[in-house]
Amino acid sequence: MAKKTRNIYKHLVFVVCLMPLAWLIFAILLDTIYQTQLMSVDPVQKFDRELGDWALIFIILSLSIRPIAELIKKKELIIYRKIFGLFGFFYVCLHLIAYTGLNLQFNMAGLLDDISKRNYITIGIIGFGLLIPMAATSSKKVIKYIGGRLWKKIHSLIYIISLLGVFHFFMMTRADFTRPTVYLIIILILLLYRLATKSKILGQRPLLRK
Repeated sequence: MAKKTRNIYKHLVFVVCLMPLAWLIFAILLDTIYQTQLMSVDPVQKFDRELGDWALIFIILSLSIRPIAELIKKKELIIYRKIFGLFGFFYVCLHLIAYTGLNLQFNMAGLLDDISKRNYITIGIIGFGLLIPMAATSSKKVIKYIGGRLWKKIHSLIYIISLLGVFHFFMMTRADFTRPTVYLIIILILLLYRLATKSKILGQRPLLRK
């Protein structure tokens, strides 16, 4: 029964994670049909940036699951970390596709030019590249194949990726820095918590005999 309940919750979380995308598509349809401005006066930029924003939100959520589970002593919450992490990758992919497709009309030469000339694009692409091995090693079969130690090293990149995502956000923001600032504070708190718990665990290990 407990396993069945967990599966139901996982499916619900999966559906909820798709809601931001569903809302963006719905808003575009309303703007197109009824001439509303839910996506602002620049729907292309709004769509692209909202996808990037949600990508960062899901990455932060994946970082938050373990501390929350430990603090409230609910280890079963860990199963949602993978879902949020993969949805973070999903929205990053959509963000990149939206940028190259809507802004550049899939002009790959233009994309390469942006990567070389615009620092925030360079940082975004680096973050995307680091996410690929994490997404590729998310299945149980791959974890068993590469081993838990290597898997942990690969997935520790999430802290670097989250910081790159925030810097990407800061650099492309011109006026209101509220959201990237909030995201940065949350990430730093989570990073400090991780470092504190890791040092505590290492401090509890017995010293090796010479």
